[in-house]
Amino acid sequence: MDTEALLDTNDAVGLAALVRDRQVSAYELLDAVSARIEARNPIVNAFVATRIDLARAEIAAGLPDGPLCGVPFAVKDIACDIAGLPTTAGSRLFADALAADDGVLATRYRRAGLVLVGKTNAPELGKNASTEPLLHGPTRNPWRLTHSAGGSSGGSAAAVAAGMVPAAHANDGGGSTRIPAGCCGLFGLKPSRGRVPDDRGLWAFAFPVAAHHAVTRSVRDSAALLDAVVGPVPGDPYAALPIPSAGSFLSALAEPPVRLRIAMSTQAPGGGAVPTDLVRAVEHTAVRLMDLGHHVEEAAPTWDAGMVARASAIVMAASARAQIEDRLAVLGRELADDDVEPFTRFLYDTFRNTTAADMHRALKDVERAGRQVAPFFDTYDIWLTPTMAMHTPFLGVLDTTNPATMGEHGPNATRFTQIFNTTGLPAASIPAGMDSRGMPVGVQIGGRMGAEAVLLRLAAQLEEAAPWPWQPVWPPAGT
Repeated sequence: MDTEALLDTNDAVGLAALVRDRQVSAYELLDAVSARIEARNPIVNAFVATRIDLARAEIAAGLPDGPLCGVPFAVKDIACDIAGLPTTAGSRLFADALAADDGVLATRYRRAGLVLVGKTNAPELGKNASTEPLLHGPTRNPWRLTHSAGGSSGGSAAAVAAGMVPAAHANDGGGSTRIPAGCCGLFGLKPSRGRVPDDRGLWAFAFPVAAHHAVTRSVRDSAALLDAVVGPVPGDPYAALPIPSAGSFLSALAEPPVRLRIAMSTQAPGGGAVPTDLVRAVEHTAVRLMDLGHHVEEAAPTWDAGMVARASAIVMAASARAQIEDRLAVLGRELADDDVEPFTRFLYDTFRNTTAADMHRALKDVERAGRQVAPFFDTYDIWLTPTMAMHTPFLGVLDTTNPATMGEHGPNATRFTQIFNTTGLPAASIPAGMDSRGMPVGVQIGGRMGAEAVLLRLAAQLEEAAPWPWQPVWPPAGT
C-alpha cells in the first residue's frame, strides 16, 4: 500500500474508510504523517509541538470506534487543550504553560477516533490575521513561502495545505478560520454561535464572538468534523441549536439541493477598495450558482460599521487584558517588557481604563449589530462576498511589532468576515481559484443562525461543479 499516495488523494473521511476496510492501518498513516512533519515542518513552520510517540501508544491501546477512526489530526495552539502539550496561545508569557488534561474538544475528537498528532502555530492570543508570533516564528504559506498562511489559524491551514495532516482544528474570532482557508486554498467553516462548545467554558472571547471548528480539504470533512464536536456541555451560556433533519451534517450533504435566494456584494463594509481579481472570483462564483439553479442578485445587509469596530475592539482588548492579568497572577509577578508583543501591549495599555459600563455598552452593541443584520436573511438565504478585501499578504505586512501596520492593513483582512462573529451567524470560505499573483482566492458564503447544513450543501454543490485541488502544495514555491 502506497501510504504517501493515500495521503495525497484522500480526505479524512476517505482515509477513515480505508482504515475501516483494513486497506491501511492507523499506524501506517501516523508513520507517514510523522515523516512528513519531520521533512516539511522546518520549511513551513506549521507545528509548534508534536506527540507522535504518545499517539502511537494510543493506537496500540485501542482507538475508539468512531467515524474518523485512525485519521491523524492537528489542533491549534489556542483555546484547545491536549493533556501534556503546551498551550502557549503564541505568547512568550505563556511559553511554559502545559495542559494538565484534555479539554472538551480534544475529548470529542478522540471519541471520533481521531489521532491527535500535535499543535499548530498561531499569532499571539489570536490577535492577528497573519500567523507570525515572536515566540514560534512565522508560518509560511506552502503556495509561496514569502507569503502569510493567514491567521489566526495559519498553522493549521499550512499543515493541511502542505499535506502534513488531512484536516486540522481551527477557531475564529474575526475570520481566523476563513482567512487562513482563503489564503491556503482550503474550505473553512465558522459555525453559528453556540453550535460548538468552548473548550473550557472560561475563554470569555469565545462568547459571544468566536467559534471552534476546522480547516479541511473537502466539504464532507468539514461536515464530519462538525458532527464530532457539536452539542452543549452543562452550563453553556447559549441554547443548543437543532441538528439537521437528516440526523447529521454529513448526512445532510446527501439531501437534494433546493433553490436558494442568494445576495451578492463586493463592496467592502466600512469602505475601501477590493482588488479586481477578488471581485471577479465572486462574480464567477455567482454565475456558477445561477447555472446550478439558484437566484442571485446584488444586495447586502446594512449595519453600523463604526459601532461594530468599536465594540469589537473593546471586547478583543478586554479579553487580552484579562488573559494577561490572570497569567501574571499565576506567575506572581508584574508584566515585563518582553512578555508580550508590541501590538498586544498596545491593546493592553490603550484599554487600561475600560470600565464595566464600557464593556456593557460594547456587548449591547454586539447584540444590536445582530438585530441589524439578521433580518436580511428573512429575504435571502445566503450572502456571497469575497473572503478578504486584500490579496494574501507577504509576511511582515501585518507586523505585531509595529502596531501601525495592524491598523493600516488589518481591517482589509476582516472587513467581510468580522460581522459574522459579531452577529454569531455562520459563514464559510470556499476555494475559488487563483488571483493575479498566483495565490489562492476564497469567497465567503454566510447565512442565518443555525444554517450550517445549508452552507455545507451549497459549498458541496460548488465543489462538485468546479472541484478545487486536494493535492498538497509540495514542494512549495520559493524552495
